[in-house]
Amino acid sequence: MADEEQEQDGLREVRSAGAPRHSRRLSDKILIAFHHACDQGDFEVAEQLLRILEMMLTRRPVSPDTNRRRNMESLVAAHERLWHLRHPELREGN
Repeated sequence: MADEEQEQDGLREVRSAGAPRHSRRLSDKILIAFHHACDQGDFEVAEQLLRILEMMLTRRPVSPDTNRRRNMESLVAAHERLWHLRHPELREGN
Protein backbone atom coordinates (compact mmCIF):
# COMPACT_ATOMS: atom_id res chain seq x y z
CA MET A 1 0.00 0.00 0.00
CA ALA A 2 2.88 2.40 0.72
CA ASP A 3 4.16 1.97 -2.86
CA GLU A 4 0.77 3.01 -4.25
CA GLU A 5 0.74 6.10 -2.05
CA GLN A 6 4.24 7.08 -3.18
CA GLU A 7 3.27 6.58 -6.82
CA GLN A 8 0.16 8.75 -6.36
CA ASP A 9 2.26 11.45 -4.64
CA GLY A 10 4.67 11.36 -7.58
CA LEU A 11 1.83 11.72 -10.07
CA ARG A 12 0.44 14.68 -8.14
CA GLU A 13 3.85 16.38 -8.20
CA VAL A 14 4.17 15.89 -11.95
CA ARG A 15 0.66 17.24 -12.57
CA SER A 16 1.18 20.25 -10.30
CA ALA A 17 4.42 21.13 -12.07
CA GLY A 18 2.52 21.50 -15.37
CA ALA A 19 3.44 20.05 -18.73
CA PRO A 20 7.02 18.86 -18.98
CA ARG A 21 9.32 21.29 -20.72
CA HIS A 22 11.47 19.89 -23.46
CA SER A 23 14.77 21.63 -24.00
CA ARG A 24 15.45 20.11 -27.43
CA ARG A 25 13.41 19.56 -30.55
CA LEU A 26 12.66 15.99 -31.57
CA SER A 27 14.85 16.39 -34.66
CA ASP A 28 17.78 17.39 -32.43
CA LYS A 29 17.26 14.32 -30.25
CA ILE A 30 17.18 12.08 -33.32
CA LEU A 31 20.43 13.66 -34.58
CA ILE A 32 22.03 13.02 -31.18
CA ALA A 33 20.82 9.40 -31.29
CA PHE A 34 22.26 9.11 -34.82
CA HIS A 35 25.71 10.25 -33.62
CA HIS A 36 25.48 7.92 -30.64
CA ALA A 37 24.72 4.98 -32.96
CA CYS A 38 27.70 5.98 -35.13
CA ASP A 39 29.95 6.17 -32.05
CA GLN A 40 28.83 2.65 -31.11
CA GLY A 41 29.39 1.35 -34.64
CA ASP A 42 25.73 0.48 -35.15
CA PHE A 43 25.46 1.74 -38.71
CA GLU A 44 22.11 0.10 -39.45
CA VAL A 45 20.45 2.00 -36.62
CA ALA A 46 22.30 5.17 -37.63
CA GLU A 47 21.00 4.82 -41.17
CA GLN A 48 17.41 4.34 -40.01
CA LEU A 49 17.64 7.36 -37.71
CA LEU A 50 19.05 9.38 -40.59
CA ARG A 51 16.11 8.38 -42.79
CA ILE A 52 13.67 9.47 -40.10
CA LEU A 53 15.51 12.75 -39.65
CA GLU A 54 15.53 13.33 -43.39
CA MET A 55 11.79 12.67 -43.59
CA MET A 56 11.17 15.14 -40.77
CA LEU A 57 13.32 17.88 -42.29
CA THR A 58 12.20 17.55 -45.89
CA ARG A 59 8.44 17.37 -45.41
CA ARG A 60 6.42 20.53 -45.73
CA PRO A 61 6.93 22.62 -42.58
CA VAL A 62 3.88 23.45 -40.48
CA SER A 63 5.33 26.84 -39.54
CA PRO A 64 8.15 28.86 -41.07
CA ASP A 65 11.44 27.48 -39.81
CA THR A 66 14.23 30.01 -39.59
CA ASN A 67 16.72 27.20 -38.92
CA ARG A 68 15.99 25.28 -42.14
CA ARG A 69 19.42 25.95 -43.66
CA ARG A 70 21.23 24.86 -40.49
CA ASN A 71 19.02 21.77 -40.24
CA MET A 72 19.79 20.80 -43.83
CA GLU A 73 23.52 21.37 -43.28
CA SER A 74 23.37 19.07 -40.24
CA LEU A 75 21.57 16.45 -42.31
CA VAL A 76 24.21 16.60 -45.06
CA ALA A 77 27.01 16.40 -42.48
CA ALA A 78 25.34 13.35 -40.91
CA HIS A 79 25.12 11.64 -44.32
CA GLU A 80 28.80 12.40 -44.89
CA ARG A 81 29.78 11.02 -41.49
CA LEU A 82 27.92 7.76 -42.06
CA TRP A 83 29.44 7.40 -45.54
CA HIS A 84 32.97 7.92 -44.18
CA LEU A 85 32.37 5.45 -41.36
CA ARG A 86 31.15 2.83 -43.84
CA HIS A 87 34.06 3.47 -46.25
CA PRO A 88 37.14 3.99 -44.06
CA GLU A 89 39.43 2.72 -46.84
CA LEU A 90 38.49 5.71 -49.00
CA ARG A 91 39.39 8.40 -46.51
CA GLU A 92 41.67 11.18 -47.68
CA GLY A 93 45.32 10.55 -46.91
CA ASN A 94 45.11 6.74 -47.18
